[in-house]
Amino acid sequence: MLNDKLALFTDFYELKMLQAYFEDSMAEDAVFSLFVRRLPVRRNFLLACGLDSVLEYLENLRFGDNDIAFLASLGQFSDRLLSWLRNFRFTGEIYAVPEGTPIFPNEPILEVVAPLPQAQLVETFIMNQIHVQTVLASKAQRVVTAAEGRPVVDFGARRMHGIDAALKAARAFYIAGVAATSNVLAGRLYGVPVAGTMAHSYIQAHENEASAFRAFVRLYPETILLVDTYDTLAGVRKVIELAKSLGKDFRVKAVRLDSGDLLSLSRDTRQLLDEAGLDKVEIFASGGLDEDTISELLSSGAPINGFGVGTSMGVSSDVPDLDIAYKLCEYAGKGRIKLSTGKPVLPSRKQIFRIAEGDHDIRDVIARADEHLPGRPLLAPVMRNGMRLSAGGADLDPLRAYAKNQITRLPDHIRAIAPAEPPYPVEVSQKLFQSQEKLREEVFS
Repeated sequence: MLNDKLALFTDFYELKMLQAYFEDSMAEDAVFSLFVRRLPVRRNFLLACGLDSVLEYLENLRFGDNDIAFLASLGQFSDRLLSWLRNFRFTGEIYAVPEGTPIFPNEPILEVVAPLPQAQLVETFIMNQIHVQTVLASKAQRVVTAAEGRPVVDFGARRMHGIDAALKAARAFYIAGVAATSNVLAGRLYGVPVAGTMAHSYIQAHENEASAFRAFVRLYPETILLVDTYDTLAGVRKVIELAKSLGKDFRVKAVRLDSGDLLSLSRDTRQLLDEAGLDKVEIFASGGLDEDTISELLSSGAPINGFGVGTSMGVSSDVPDLDIAYKLCEYAGKGRIKLSTGKPVLPSRKQIFRIAEGDHDIRDVIARADEHLPGRPLLAPVMRNGMRLSAGGADLDPLRAYAKNQITRLPDHIRAIAPAEPPYPVEVSQKLFQSQEKLREEVFS
């Protein structure tokens, strides 16, 4: 998507608030914090993702003539506001955790420091992109964990919720450790490795399974053959027959199981292949998989070498949304709070300090940005005066390596896919707590 076409991707009330800010000359610097209030039941942590999309958007956000004309047609906005929008440029600062950072409740994923109207306007896009990419990266990380080092391939594009989600998902999945995607456009845009086998329709289009296998291998000698179109084990036997007929020219990499009892079928397939001397031919499984089914298969000894995962990972079916918030926490140099039941807001710009013992992280402290506490600070400046401080994330491999390292540092029970008990500790520093209490007293004075 082109960012010069996204100016109107905002909630209507954002624009109405902008009009009100203009009427009251409220344009001093504000701080907005983006965070997740609580973890879903089936998540021990979240994997932050989507920052690159946000920075690209902020650098390029512009209102075109058609945008201004549409807003003017609504009859709710002054010429002064429309003129301001026509010349809009984001001039603020962004502080954020790197993509691939494990995060926990109430920890800022990013904070926006900008004149109030600017920071308000960009809320919808920022929440949208960080939300969907963090949801999907977090799901993919669980699938990768369950696979125990075996490659996972993203097969989910056709059932994801729209083109943008499918593209951003492939990027988020790769950062989270997924090996490749079937989404060719994502491969071009983000450099994610692309992979694919064949569909059942290819087999069906031929007179028989054996001729389909032979034709495909002629073009792609090191392919993966889909063997479950008619009868899985009969399909495996046809692969074995093909191997015998081709002799040394047989270079098929794997067979793919896509249905049925994958545990039993993988065992029987492995036995047939091994007895035929095809011990180097691997078994790739797909078909309705998620982290739980993969974990169960492997814990039961299934001899599966890789997995294709589609819908469950592509839409994060068990946890499709997060309680994400973008809240004002400072305006005109003064901290701001919110006291709504179950929805508190920590005031002012903040920092997260992650504290380790040896090679493992053991707890976090959310503090004021001006504090210097033990541990490593996670939030860093990534944009100033509306411009990135470093190049965009075209090369995902450093982010992927960073994510892997940061996840490895977590306690074992937090990295596991089972619910963690106890959860990872997150504290609020004494100074930040005192700031919050002082503001609370002022609200009620």
